[in-house]
Amino acid sequence: MRSIIFLLLIGLSTVANSQIEEIRRITKQLCSPEFHGRGYVNKGDSIAANYLVEEFKKVGVEPYAESYFQHFELSVNTFPGEMSLSQGEKQFKPGLHFSINPSSKGGKYSLHPTEVNAEQILDLDYMRGLISEILRIPNSQIMVFNYLGASKDTIKEIRPIIREISQLMPIAEIVDTKFTWSVGREQLFFPWFQIQDSVYKNGIQIEMNVDAEVIQHYKTKNVLAYLPAKRKCAKTLMFTAHYDHLGRMGADTYFPGANDNASGTAMLLTMAKYFKEHPSKYNILFVAFAGEEAGLVGSKYYTEHPVLELKKVKFLVNLDIMGSGEHGITTVNGTLFKKEFELLQDINEEFDLLATVKIRGPAANSDHYWFTEKGVPAFFIYTMGLNQHYHDIFDTYEELSFAEYADITKLLIEFVKRL
Repeated sequence: MRSIIFLLLIGLSTVANSQIEEIRRITKQLCSPEFHGRGYVNKGDSIAANYLVEEFKKVGVEPYAESYFQHFELSVNTFPGEMSLSQGEKQFKPGLHFSINPSSKGGKYSLHPTEVNAEQILDLDYMRGLISEILRIPNSQIMVFNYLGASKDTIKEIRPIIREISQLMPIAEIVDTKFTWSVGREQLFFPWFQIQDSVYKNGIQIEMNVDAEVIQHYKTKNVLAYLPAKRKCAKTLMFTAHYDHLGRMGADTYFPGANDNASGTAMLLTMAKYFKEHPSKYNILFVAFAGEEAGLVGSKYYTEHPVLELKKVKFLVNLDIMGSGEHGITTVNGTLFKKEFELLQDINEEFDLLATVKIRGPAANSDHYWFTEKGVPAFFIYTMGLNQHYHDIFDTYEELSFAEYADITKLLIEFVKRL
């Protein structure tokens, strides 16, 4: 008996190690420079989509209809070429020393900084006079907002003022925290930067050269793959994850997007491989969404043009930020679907898997959202752990621990079996 148990444990360990090796391989590839941050410069998103189709084919998962792709369009602001900002001899590094508003206009400028503090920003008479003075010689100055140390309430008052002034002249904000970037869908009238307090010097001319390009009707695509149930079934489960990320901030800087969301995309393929080998009592549709970082665009498009009717979906599990888990997982929509949430908790306790399965209410923070709005029961599950990199250049493959990957896999498999 002991030898049988020992061999079984060895077998389970071998499977878990194999799974982790596979998720690491896929995640590392999705984060590689040749995928360009899976954004819109150099068609990084399309490179990733084509790669995912090849991976689904390896697993043996077929397209739902005639194609693995669901095509749609969006408009997006991109930074494909030059991305330089400097003061004197100090050349700032994108993503480290400075960031650019994702909707910023580009151009080549030499600008004198005019710095204002929180008190001055809220003095509207002072600001009107200053703006009039600066606008006498257009594009010669950049207004620099330094409100470090201001209260949250003060910052809340300041933000609308900054946005209004951004329509009149180039601006910059001084910050002392790490940058968090996103995707712009339009382009402003002038450049807009954030600069780290540690490198910025007031009074020294700012030189900038930025290539910014708005692409109207950019063509992108969701990736869909399908597994039929082991017996004919009217209901389908959906596993989803977004494969896109932020792309490039200039030709030399890209955002790998390892935790967000190469890790979740790789988990999607892990689920596909398992249920190909162990068919479920439900049909399973796997969808890797494009355009999530641009505002949940791909998932919205799907819910408006469903390949599989939404009423046929029994439950949807959206996987995002799957690369750690030391502190457990959070389940968005747990308060909406308490029966299913309690099932997750029961499985977790039974198998002693994760530190916690935390409940959270509804939130429009990933691709589950549009499905919930259409009446589809759905969870958005993400890991909690030591990795705090998010929407920055440090969200790399090397920073991922996959500490609870095997346990999360077990939890999801059992959830499907008992649903």
